[in-house]
Order: sequence, then C-alpha cells, then structure tokens
Amino acid sequence: MEDTLFKLYEYQQQNIPFTLCIVTYTQGSTPRKAGAKMVVFEDGKTEGTVGGGSIEQQAIRDALDALKAGKPQIKDYKLEDDLDMHCGGKVSIYFEPVNINPNLYIFGAGHVGREVGKYAADVGFKIIFVDNRPEIAKEHSDVYAQFITNDYIDATEKIDFNPKDFVVITTPKHAYDEAIMQRMAKKQLAYVGMIGSKRKVAEARKRLLEEKTNTKEELDRVDMPIGIPFKAETPKEIAFSIVAKLIDVKNSLNL
Repeated sequence: MEDTLFKLYEYQQQNIPFTLCIVTYTQGSTPRKAGAKMVVFEDGKTEGTVGGGSIEQQAIRDALDALKAGKPQIKDYKLEDDLDMHCGGKVSIYFEPVNINPNLYIFGAGHVGREVGKYAADVGFKIIFVDNRPEIAKEHSDVYAQFITNDYIDATEKIDFNPKDFVVITTPKHAYDEAIMQRMAKKQLAYVGMIGSKRKVAEARKRLLEEKTNTKEELDRVDMPIGIPFKAETPKEIAFSIVAKLIDVKNSLNL
C-alpha cells in the first residue's frame, strides 16, 4: 500500500478520480487494524484493502458514493449487526474523495479566451484551447494549458467530450461561435457558454428555433451571453465574468 500512496499524486496529475479509504478506528476482532488503506477508482476497481469480504464490498460502495458527492465522510460499521461478519468487531473508515479537475475547452484563444484560461486554471480547471490559427498556438507556450490547432467544427466532432466537461466559446467571428454552439448544445455537458451581445444572441436563438436546428431545451442549456452579468469592458474584465460563472457551476455540481 505504501507504493500506492506514492501514486496518488500521479493519479491526480493524470486526472484520474479516486477515493482514499483509511481505517481510523477498530474495536474487537476485525480483519484489518487502524491505518489500513484502500484506493477506490471511479470504475470500482481498487488498490490495497480494508479487510476483504462484506466490509470491503460495503466500503467500495460508500467510497463511490463519496466520490459522486465530492465530500469526505466517516462511516462506522458494526461487523456482525450491519454486515453479517461473525468476527463481531467495530470499524470506522474515513473516505477522502479526490475528483479530477474538470476539462475546460476554450474555443478561441484570442484576447478573451486567453484571459479565461489563465484565471480558470487557478481555480481548478484543466485548460484546453481550441483554435484554427497556428500563429495563435505559437503564442501559448504556457505549461498550464494544452492547445488543439484544428478547424473548429472538425474539433467539435473529434474531441471525446464527457458530461463533466465545460465549454467556453470565444472565437474571433460570431459565425464560428454560433456554429460551435449549435453543436455543443446537443451534447450532455456540465456547461456551455457563448460570448456575444444580447441582440446577436437573441437573433441566433430565434433563427435556430425557426430552422429547427436546435430545440428550445438544447438552447436553454447554453449560457448566452456568457458569464455573470455586470458592466465588463476589457478582455480581463469579461474573463472575470466568465470564470465567476464557471466557478458557480462547478461548485454547484460538486466537481
């Protein structure tokens, strides 16, 4: 188990979610003593052990619940009464969930997108810029972000998005923004936001509904105009507004 403890940082760096389970107290006859550790991954696989049998199966279920809730907790088990284990002791296990940093895909790595990436990286997001301009990619030598140079629409089809992903759309052309948005709106994602004036957003929404490109439910999932509304003018100020909304959604979803 000592080797596994050294791997925990590696799991975090690889964006692998897990729950660390530690036996903190035992009384009477128990399969493992205080200090026993087990790591439970999102798919239910484990490293280490807290005792095997019924206690371990229950601990795995509780570890997965803790990972989903995103909150640490302590569980007390009476082995005979609760788990039908005849050794008859008592065990307390501490569950520490370690969730991955959610992916934030920023379509458009110009003035606003770049500032969003900088701020969002500091508050727990993994930043992936998507831009069709190779010259923009050369400006992003920062280690805090990945960069995908590709056609925007092609990227929306090739990226393997998952339901915990966030998408911010801030390309240099509204036509790009709208084309990306109408595709992202069809996906099950944690958040999709598109930059734009109230007038342009309203026009785009009306047209997409009339053309039956998107449903009302799909468009309602998109935050547009993006961010927390306040009088923001500069790229940095607009980025503050956007990242504030990202934080609100992330914390609301316990990500």
